[in-house]
Amino acid sequence: MIRRVKQTISKHRVTVFIVDDSIYSRNRSKSVELLAKVFDHSTRQFVNGFQLLTLGWSDGFTFVPIDFALLSSANQKNRLNEIHSSIDKRTIGYKRRLEALEAKPNMVLKLVEHALDKGIFADYVLMDTWFTHAPLVEKIHSKGLFVIGMVKQLKQRYLFNGERLTLEQLYRKAKRDIGKKETLGSIHATLHTGLPVKIVFVRNRNNQSEWLAILSTDTTLSNEEIVRIYGMRWDIETFFKFSKSFLHLAKEFQGRSYDMMISHTTIVFTRYILIAWQLRKEEDPKTMGNLFLFLCDEVKEMDFKTALLQLISLFQTLAEAKVYLSMDIFQCQMSNWITSLPRYIKDCLHISVCES
Repeated sequence: MIRRVKQTISKHRVTVFIVDDSIYSRNRSKSVELLAKVFDHSTRQFVNGFQLLTLGWSDGFTFVPIDFALLSSANQKNRLNEIHSSIDKRTIGYKRRLEALEAKPNMVLKLVEHALDKGIFADYVLMDTWFTHAPLVEKIHSKGLFVIGMVKQLKQRYLFNGERLTLEQLYRKAKRDIGKKETLGSIHATLHTGLPVKIVFVRNRNNQSEWLAILSTDTTLSNEEIVRIYGMRWDIETFFKFSKSFLHLAKEFQGRSYDMMISHTTIVFTRYILIAWQLRKEEDPKTMGNLFLFLCDEVKEMDFKTALLQLISLFQTLAEAKVYLSMDIFQCQMSNWITSLPRYIKDCLHISVCES
């Protein structure tokens, strides 16, 4: 799917990996394998279920989910059930269950590494505030990928002119963007790991008196470009909404097996990819499907009978207008008519230009 999409876009177009998680709710279940109490950030409550950690690829128009991990809880106290003792430890299924017990930052790095190993590449990795922390940013950057993510105002310190400053202090020292509505300013700093970053401060649309901070390890980008690229992260939010509302993720099938939930999620992701490709074919005129569709429409609308009727109508119009039809005018009109013909009619007539 990604190879097909890349054939239709310019080499200069930005492509991104997007990392995010969503609740895989099994709130009415009790005996599901590896079921755990997980925190739902939207409702600010604990629910029974899993964290669906997803890695996707996007070119800004088409989002493709490429990998996921169905995470239980790394804290044993929050796990309601454990791995079934009957599972063979030599199987892939057992390895997937071990992944469910991994810490979320570690699993993010594994998903990115897996994508790179399979030959899937992107220019940037986009993350929200739950993932944009210095250790993970440093590890992803070491893989040759730039990171753009929103950061919270925590106790984390940034190095600036030899000082260790908080995000609030950096905001006060940032160079202001005069006359711009969205971006308030930016500043170059360094993480405690030594990685140089650029932090762009933008206005919070939900509260005009507050600001948000976007961190980028690509310090050469302009403020507007960093904000534009980070805006592509919304594709994964749309994906989660569509998968749950229309493809019935976590609702279509009910079972207690962890393997069943992995299989169901894989099927839902595959169906989404097919829908995304169909949408791409309908919207992007550079896709092969649309070019074929245009050719069929042209053949259907311009058959040989219609072409001859057009030619007769042309000369009838000239006759009614009492135009003196010299050989030059005749050849010119015939050439225009032949040029407008579909290629398959030209091939049938063995003509390309008017000779006489």
